[in-house]
Amino acid sequence: MTLLQANGIARKYGELQVLKGIDLEVRKGEIVAIVGASGAGKSTLLHIIGTLDRPDKGTVRIQGTDISSLNDKALAQFRNERIGFVFQFHNLLAEFTALENVCMPAFIGGKESEEAIRKRAAELLDLLGLPGRMDHLPSQLSGGEQQRVAVARALMNRPAMVLADEPSGNLDSKNAEDLHRLFFRLRDELDQTFVIVTHNEHLAEMADRRLTMRDGLMEGEIPNI
Repeated sequence: MTLLQANGIARKYGELQVLKGIDLEVRKGEIVAIVGASGAGKSTLLHIIGTLDRPDKGTVRIQGTDISSLNDKALAQFRNERIGFVFQFHNLLAEFTALENVCMPAFIGGKESEEAIRKRAAELLDLLGLPGRMDHLPSQLSGGEQQRVAVARALMNRPAMVLADEPSGNLDSKNAEDLHRLFFRLRDELDQTFVIVTHNEHLAEMADRRLTMRDGLMEGEIPNI
């Protein structure tokens, strides 16, 4: 089933044409890696398909919804409910515990009781191997633990897809490998879809498909067999 369909995506900042007409299709349950040199437009593309930015031209459909048809309020709600984000720097809130950080997307969504939200957050942290770290502040967690908390937060609202921008770029090799394997376990156990921008060649080789961007264009794809 096609989950994401992007066609003719173009984006310009000032005189700089960052994206020059990108087509991208992602199916449910896929892990797609996007690679390319710095400045190729990878993060800009991720921000557009994640509804954090709007394209100058082109369309993006997520689960059949044309996101260009949504106003800012509806788009924010759509983003909260359908898309999870994991960034290179975990962006956890320093004054809140691991459990509270994971709860935040659901608290913002406001559709469940606090009890139900805390229960799901605890289940996610347990699934990600952090049952004894729920009451710890981010400063009391290792880098790898912080990033797993960020992954749990991304999964909190049962998103259609998780977008990850250099998710292991700030981790040592062991924690990076653990994080990569976690993505595939979540794909296998939860049928979770991931689109990952990365410079990590090992992660790109592990993905179901590897796409290469150069100068704002998609060069082609390599199915990993």
